[in-house]
Amino acid sequence: MKTLSTRQQRILDFIGRFGQDNNYPPTVRDIVAGCSISSTSVAAYNLDILEREGLIHRHAGISRGIELVGQAISRSSLKIPLIGQIAAGEPIPVPAPDVWDTTSLSETIEVTPELTGGRNQVYALKVKGTSMIDALINDGDIVLMQSVSSVENGETAAVWLKAEKEVTLKKIYREPSKTGGRIRLQPANSQMKPIYTDSGNVEVQGRVIGVIRRLT
Repeated sequence: MKTLSTRQQRILDFIGRFGQDNNYPPTVRDIVAGCSISSTSVAAYNLDILEREGLIHRHAGISRGIELVGQAISRSSLKIPLIGQIAAGEPIPVPAPDVWDTTSLSETIEVTPELTGGRNQVYALKVKGTSMIDALINDGDIVLMQSVSSVENGETAAVWLKAEKEVTLKKIYREPSKTGGRIRLQPANSQMKPIYTDSGNVEVQGRVIGVIRRLT
């Protein structure tokens, strides 16, 4: 076997520690950050060497598909409540407020721990509509949401429109105005127009942290 460089040994050690600590493999970006590597391309070059030497195995097309050969990582699943359907086109009536955070609903989905990233208060919604299709969220997909009350500009969120008593899935942007500020709810579909509303009319119900795509 080829003698490993200091960087390659550091990467190998990091993959092992990360798998033990988190019970799932790291991404390439995790490795870049954890090993103080300058770029993902440098990390990929060294991962190629480790794989050729038979020290790691990589699953093509999977973000967390880097595994240390001989390391057993549990693939235990988490049950996430599927609380209903959310529009990604025209808004639909929101479920009752006390439904959003409950984990006692009868319908659930199972996901791997890496999809939630250790976050709490995660729930799932089935998407109806195509207004977020350019963000790779299509009709029939399932979005994983973290229950939060605020998001950063540009994040995709479930938004409760108080006056309309409706909920919609859009990117949120706060825009200054003469009346004290407004919210732009931006679809990710060039064929659809944004929704503009007063900031007081908007209540964030959660932000998108993952997408489970419908395969057809």
